[in-house]
Formats: sequence, C-alpha cells, structure tokens
Amino acid sequence: MGYDRYSVFSLLRESLRGHAGWGPAWRDAAPRPAYDVVIVGGGGHGLSTAYYLASQHGITNVAVVERGYIGSGNVGRNTTIIRSNYLLPGNIPFYEHSLKLWEGLEQDINYNAMVSQRGVLNLFHTDAQRDAYARRGNAMRLHGIDAELLDRAAVRRMLPYADFDNARFPIHGGLLQRRGGTVRHDAVAWGYARAADRRGVDVIQHCEVTGITVENGRAVGLQTTRGTIRAKKVGLACAGNSSRVAAMAGLRLPIESHVLQAFVSEGIKPLIDCVVTYGAGHFYISQSDKGGLVFGGDIDGYNSYAWRGNLPTVEDVCEGGMALMPIIGRVRITRSWGGLMDMSMDGSPIIDRTPIEGLYLNCGWCYGGFKATPASGWCFAHLIAQDAPYPVAAALRLDRFATGRLVDEKGVGAQPNLH
Repeated sequence: MGYDRYSVFSLLRESLRGHAGWGPAWRDAAPRPAYDVVIVGGGGHGLSTAYYLASQHGITNVAVVERGYIGSGNVGRNTTIIRSNYLLPGNIPFYEHSLKLWEGLEQDINYNAMVSQRGVLNLFHTDAQRDAYARRGNAMRLHGIDAELLDRAAVRRMLPYADFDNARFPIHGGLLQRRGGTVRHDAVAWGYARAADRRGVDVIQHCEVTGITVENGRAVGLQTTRGTIRAKKVGLACAGNSSRVAAMAGLRLPIESHVLQAFVSEGIKPLIDCVVTYGAGHFYISQSDKGGLVFGGDIDGYNSYAWRGNLPTVEDVCEGGMALMPIIGRVRITRSWGGLMDMSMDGSPIIDRTPIEGLYLNCGWCYGGFKATPASGWCFAHLIAQDAPYPVAAALRLDRFATGRLVDEKGVGAQPNLH
C-alpha cells in the first residue's frame, strides 16, 4: 500500500529507489454484504462525505459505490474554480465554510490538491452591474468574507490584456475575492479517495446501482451490478444522475439535468494569473499550471443525460472570450468535455433527508458543485450521522420548493436553464 503518509522523506527515499516502492493510492475494494452507510456516487461529494463520516464522526463501516472509475464524472469535468462570493444568507455561510476547508485541505488529507488562491475577479460593464456587485461585496463583508470593489484603473492594472478601449461592453470595474482561486479537480477525487481508504472506507469502482431496496418505508440497501448491498443508511450524491437514481425509490426530484461544457487550450506562456469572469456574457477563464487556458460558459439549454455538448454553445463561449480579450483568438482549443449538471429550480443545492427513512439526498449543485466539495461532504456527513442539518446548510432543504423558502441567488425563478 506504500507509505501511510506522503512527506519529503518518503519522496527522497523513493527518488533513491527509482520510485519503485509507491503503492496504489487506495484499495480497489470489493463490496461486502452490509455497511452502516453506503454512499452512491464516487465523485468529490460522495468521497468527501465518506471521509468526513470517518474522520469527524467515527463511522468507518462505509462504502462508496461508483458506476465508473474514480474521477470519471463531474469532479474531473469542471473548470477548477473555488470561491465564496455569494449574495444570499442561505448560500454565503455554506460556501465560505467550503473555502475555509479548501484552505486546510491538503494538510488534512495529506495530498497535494494544488490549491491555488490566485483570486477571482468578476467584471462589471454597467452602472447597474456595479451596484449589484457592490451589494454582493457588502453582503460578503457583513459575513466576514473578503471582498474588494475595483475601479477601471485597478482592473486594467490586473488585466492589461483585456479589451478596454474598443469593446462593445466596456469594462468599468470588478469585484475581487483574493481568497478565491483554483484547485486541481482530479487530484481532489484522488486525495479524498485515498484519505477515506486510509480510514477504512471501501471505495468500490465499476459498481452501478440498479435498484434501491425499501422495506416498510425505510431504505435498507441497494441492488447493484456487483450484487446486493445492505445498509443502515443510504446517501445519494450522484449529480446529474440524481433524478434517475432517486426514481428507483419512487422519488421525483425538483431538478433537471443539463450538459455543461468546458474547454482547454494549448499551453502558452503565463498570461492570466487569476480567475476572470466576463460580466456581459457567461464566460470564465483561468490558466492551468501547465499553461493551458481553462474556460467555459453557459449550460447547453436543453435537458440531457449525455456527456457531450453542441456547437452553438461552443461558439457562444468563444465569442464571450473574444469580446473580453481578443488576443486569445490565435490560441487553439485542444480538448473539451461535458459534465452533467443537476440544475435545481432556484439555482441552489439540496442537502436533506428524503421522505423515505434512512435515505439522504445531496444534489442540485448547478454550477457550484466543485467549489462546494469539502462543505458538501462535511454537511452531508453530519446530516447522515446526526440526522440533523449542519448549521451552514440549514437553508438547503428539499421542501423549500413546496414552502416557498427559496434560495434564488440569481432571482430568475424556477428556470434551471437560466441559473
């Protein structure tokens, strides 16, 4: 299994041995007949939930079942951005809790997740946008979160390559959160898988759930392609497939599944040293440590369970990039991918118990799933272990769509394609 902890000493030792002594980062476990908790979904949220169940609540008889391989889903199909620059009280404390967990994650799980707090800058182009960002920044600062409202000159110093003088939508300023940034997406999956495995969690790959066993109104196990697995509690953390898996227990969820495309360019010399979002269109961009520009935009507006997008969205994203910084027009896109977004009716997530006893739900992440990974796992683990919501996730209830207590961050109502 290799060394229990990665350190400079183990690295030096292996460098002298030709790196022949490294073992697998985690066990490729086979399913056992029964567990205290089974988490459906081996992405960042499922793995972090299992890790925090073990590390924070002492529940180690846990399995994570993943129909593919670890890192094959949305956790490896995003644009790596982390931030807590939200507006509403239902979201601000949750995402700030997540950002604080990101800040200590590598030490906690003993894995290099490449956390880079390079800053997130949201540009504004009109007086109305400026006022909206001033309101958001004030809301953040009232919660003790860093926020700076920059004027045009300050933004020009940060982004000298942006189009200030000939743009159709001139840049007037921006809202900056310096503690935001990026994290290596697949390293998050690998790090949490390794950390959970070290605490006794079974990480079970290539194990697709085909049914949920409900007896007397209580979820008691799963049917899978690798046999029946009994469980005292079952947690669903399966992103865009949440509706299909929940339907196995007779539940209809208030979410839709949409494809979100992301893109990477060829490697170029250092150009963008922060994360930038375009205020006159949905476009966001950063630069990876290998030099590629990583960017994306809107979801493909139609409902889909396919991990592939369409060309009109590719064109729209590239138009946004060209409007912001025309110099990228000569850079070649080398690859793209699609993630399957579970879009809720108000654009905010759901972490709650279901009407079925012993069945717990984690879904509706829209665009915010990756940045929420640590807090999602922390709060979901608390919910499963204690049968009560963790305080920062108290507003993220399933029944809010029936009671009207929505957390509508964008204020566009029940139109998931607009969130």
